[in-house]
Amino acid sequence: MIAFAALLDRLLLTPARNDKLRLLGRYFTATPDPDRGWALAALSGSLDLGAAKPAMLRGLIGARMDPELFAFCYDYVGDLAETIALAWPTQAGANRAPDLAEVVERLRAAKKAHAADLIEGWLDALDAQGRWALLKLVTGGLRIGAGGRLAKQALAEAFDKPLQVIEDIWPGLNAPYPDLFAWLCGAAPDPPLTSVMRFRPVMLAHPLESYADLTIADYAAEWKWDGIRIQAVRAGNEARLFSRTGEDIGVAFPDVLAGLAFDGAIDGELLIRRGESGIGDFNDLQQRLNRKTVDKKLIARLPGFIRAYDLLHHGEEDLRGETFRVRRARLEALIAEGAGAALDLSPLVAAPNWDTLAALRLKPSDPAIEGLMLKRWDSRYEQGRITGLWWKWKRDPHLVDCVLMYAQRGHGKRSSLYSDFTFGVWSEGALTPVGKAYFGFTDEELKQLDKFVRDHTTEKFGPVRAVEAKLVLEVAFEGLARSTRHKSGVAMRFPRIHRIRWDKPAAEADTLATLERLLSPG
Repeated sequence: MIAFAALLDRLLLTPARNDKLRLLGRYFTATPDPDRGWALAALSGSLDLGAAKPAMLRGLIGARMDPELFAFCYDYVGDLAETIALAWPTQAGANRAPDLAEVVERLRAAKKAHAADLIEGWLDALDAQGRWALLKLVTGGLRIGAGGRLAKQALAEAFDKPLQVIEDIWPGLNAPYPDLFAWLCGAAPDPPLTSVMRFRPVMLAHPLESYADLTIADYAAEWKWDGIRIQAVRAGNEARLFSRTGEDIGVAFPDVLAGLAFDGAIDGELLIRRGESGIGDFNDLQQRLNRKTVDKKLIARLPGFIRAYDLLHHGEEDLRGETFRVRRARLEALIAEGAGAALDLSPLVAAPNWDTLAALRLKPSDPAIEGLMLKRWDSRYEQGRITGLWWKWKRDPHLVDCVLMYAQRGHGKRSSLYSDFTFGVWSEGALTPVGKAYFGFTDEELKQLDKFVRDHTTEKFGPVRAVEAKLVLEVAFEGLARSTRHKSGVAMRFPRIHRIRWDKPAAEADTLATLERLLSPG
């Protein structure tokens, strides 16, 4: 646990990506099994201990420290794990710091009532740095600027193995990854990669800033749909549905799995169908996501389907090395032959020149369209973002003037600043919240926002402050949907602070009626 705590501390304080890679590489090569495997699981988000909730941690510190004093400390620090780690009053008796594997394995085996006793004992045995790492581990909130992608890159560089192979075999691995490290260390043969029923790392696009240097004939254009990127894989009677990160999400979409009738792997967009040919908004899709079970009534109301972009594997043939032109032709033929009721083809958008295409982008045929995708006809399907091959050309975002209502302390490097902002619009003479954002501003603007919050606080609720209705924020967002979960009745898609309107009176901010006019029909 001590080595893992030191790693997290160094990663948090190390901004450069290459330096983070070296830190991770040294840890993975020097740390024995199974500690390094559990560390990899934690970094990649594959470790769910489910052991410590905020209420449990507050109960532990409340038994050792005056709650009022802790509240003052928490208000200053802004992060629960960091506050407890610094303020924890240790008791004599625990003198051996636990190994990382001991923490993970004992918590995984412990009943909920016993988990608090284990954590309390470890907090006594560790120093402040170790306590912080322990609490971050058991709550699942590392927030150290190093995730699964970086960890896999570090493994590839430290053990001189192809990153593509690590990405390919990753979905079939289980923590603490003994088979993976045996192969990395040369103690096991190369893993087999012949199975069709696996995830393939996705190809991504760069945002298009200018098309001045691009030749339109070199690119295929197709609509960019507002769903989630998925990979559908099927062989024989078995089918699986992966998210873009390789997570198997098929359990939430049995109707989609049942509606596939091809052998291979397809890259596409998961969407919700409305009526005969309409497409639901992202809020519809969210009602189906992350469910462990789904009933027939919900499936009937919000049926899922896949709009296919690309064919990566067909039968026993891996097509990723072929050009997009070849893959597209194969995909069209496959769907024309009948690939299942849950699958249709993403149409290409024909345009003789960039001006025509730009006009189409601004007035798409369906509100579920976010913009355009541009793919070079000669591009092979490669992992990650390869400059010049694929571009995403999204519609200009919607802009609305909102009033800052609440601010919350951030995490990590932002734990001492108010950086998470809730904003609202006017409705019947009062403000109603419509969204929350924590990016879109510069470091200097963040300091100005933090000062405004401190100078104009009206009420305090732990790490959250209510502020005077004085500051207007111009908020950018990609789309809007009706929502019964929000008091305003609307939910923004990807909201962010576009501009701080120091010059605009709050009374001139937009109204809820303005937002409602942007809602899609139905």
